[in-house]
Amino acid sequence: MHVEICANSYKSAINAQEARAHRIELCSELAVGGITPSYGLIQQVMENVTLPVFVLIRPRSGNFTYSKSEFEIMKQNIFLCKNSGCKGIVSGVLNTDDSIDVERTQELIAIAKPMSFTFHRAFDSTHSPMEALEQLIELKVDRVLTSGQETSAEKGIELLKRLKRIGGSRITILPGGGINVENARIFKEAGFSEIHCSASTIYQRNKTLKVPMNSIKFFDETIEACSDVEKIKSILKAIKNEV
Repeated sequence: MHVEICANSYKSAINAQEARAHRIELCSELAVGGITPSYGLIQQVMENVTLPVFVLIRPRSGNFTYSKSEFEIMKQNIFLCKNSGCKGIVSGVLNTDDSIDVERTQELIAIAKPMSFTFHRAFDSTHSPMEALEQLIELKVDRVLTSGQETSAEKGIELLKRLKRIGGSRITILPGGGINVENARIFKEAGFSEIHCSASTIYQRNKTLKVPMNSIKFFDETIEACSDVEKIKSILKAIKNEV
C-alpha cells in the first residue's frame, strides 16, 4: 500500500521524504481543507524532494464552484506546476448544484497532461456519488480522493469499499480524512492500494501571539469573504472627509 502525505509546508515535505512516504500532495492551509501552495514553496520542494509531488489546485477555501477569473487562476497554476516538473495535480470543479462540472474538469485534465490527475474531496460534496464516479471514469481521472462522504474515511468505509468495487481497475479510490496509525490497517485489509493522510503533530510554539491574527468570522465553509466595492468607497470617502 502506498502512503500519500498531505504536506502543508516545506518541512512537512522534507519529513515525508525522510520517513520514506511514497508521494506528497503539496498544499497550504490545512485548517480550511487546503489551498494551492505558493510558487516559491513548489519550487523549493521540487529542488529538494525526490518523491513524486502532486500539487493541490484550489484557489480559495469554501465551495468548489468557481468564477471565470478563479478558473483562469487554476489553469495558470497548473501550467506552473507542469513547468516545475510536478508529477500530478489534485483538483476538481463542481456546478452550483454540487454535481461534477464535467466541462471544466475536462479542461483542467487536458491542461495537466501528462501529469496524473486526482479529483479531490469536492467529490464528497456531490449528491450522487455513483453517478459522479462514472463521470470521472469517463473523464479518465486517475484517482478520487474521498472520505466516503463522511467526516472521516473510517466512518465512510462502506461507501469507500462500494466505490472501489464499482471503479475496479478503471479508477483508483484514494481514502483520505482522519487516517492515522490506529486505523490505517483497516484500509489495507479492505484492499485499498493507497491512503492519504497528513500524519501531523501539533507543535505549540507560543501560547498566544501578542496580537492574534485569526479571525473566527472567516472560519465558516458556507461563506465566501470578498472585498466589497461600496465599503471600499466608503472608507476612501471617510479618509477624505467626504462623508
